[in-house]
Amino acid sequence: MTRSLHDFYRPLGQDGPLVSALGLGTVKLGRDQGVKYPNGFRIPDDRQALNLLAQAQDLGINLLDTAPAYGLSEQRLGQLLQGQRQNWVIVSKVGEEFEQGKSWFDFSAKHTRFSVERSLQRLKTDHLEMVLVHSDGNDLAILQEHEVYQTLAALKQEGKIGQFGFSGKTVAGGLMALEQGDCAMVTFNLNEQHELPVIEQAAKQGKAILIKKALASGHICLDPAIDPVRASFELIFNQPGVTSAVIGTITPKHLAENAIHAVAAIKQANKS
Repeated sequence: MTRSLHDFYRPLGQDGPLVSALGLGTVKLGRDQGVKYPNGFRIPDDRQALNLLAQAQDLGINLLDTAPAYGLSEQRLGQLLQGQRQNWVIVSKVGEEFEQGKSWFDFSAKHTRFSVERSLQRLKTDHLEMVLVHSDGNDLAILQEHEVYQTLAALKQEGKIGQFGFSGKTVAGGLMALEQGDCAMVTFNLNEQHELPVIEQAAKQGKAILIKKALASGHICLDPAIDPVRASFELIFNQPGVTSAVIGTITPKHLAENAIHAVAAIKQANKS
C-alpha cells in the first residue's frame, strides 16, 4: 500500500517542528503578476483555496510557504486558516516587497521588524515557525552589510519566530546563512544543481534545507519516456540534507500526483 507523506515527516532543522517532505507554496493564492511560470493561471477563489488546503492536509502536507512579496497570499491565508492554524507550519519571508507590478528590497533592521510584525497580523497568529530573508541576489552583501539577520535573531529570542534563514541564489550566501542561521532555501532541480554544497553542509550541521523551484517552475524537458516529476523528486530526496521541497501548484490533480511521486522517491531513497 502506498503510504502518505504523514509517514515521512522530518524536523525543520535543530529543535524545529516536524514537517512534511513536500511543502505547499502559496504565491499563486495571492499574485498573478511577474511570476515565472510557463502558463498563465487564475488566482483561486476562497472555496477553491480551502479545498486545496484540505487536500494538502489529507495528503500529509503541513508546511506552507508564503511571503509579503506574494501579493495577497499572507492576508488570504490568515482568513483561510482560521480555526486550523495549529495544523500548519508556516514559513514566511522578509526583504522583498511587491507593489504595482514591481519588486523592491529593504534589509534594514527597521523594515525587517516591521515586516515580521505585519506578517503576524496578516496571518492572524502570534508566532511564525520560520522566517527567511528574500534575497535580491546580493547574498553576501545582505548578510554582511545589513542588519536583517541580527534582527531576525532578536525576534527569535523574543519568541515571535521559531527559526530564521535565507532564501538566496549563491553557494557562498547559502553557506554563510547556515553558519549564522537555522535554514537555507536553495534552488535544486534537474536543470540547476550548483547549490548542492549548501545542501551537503546543512546535512553536516543538522540545519534545515528547503528546496525552491524543485520542478524548475514547470520548465523541465526530458526524454519522453522519463517522468519529470518522479525524476525530480528522486534527485531531491536522494540528498539527506533536504528537509522539504516547496511546490507551488494550485491544481488538485498535480498536487496529488506530486505527493505520490514524492512518497515513491523517498521510499526509494530510504532503500539506498
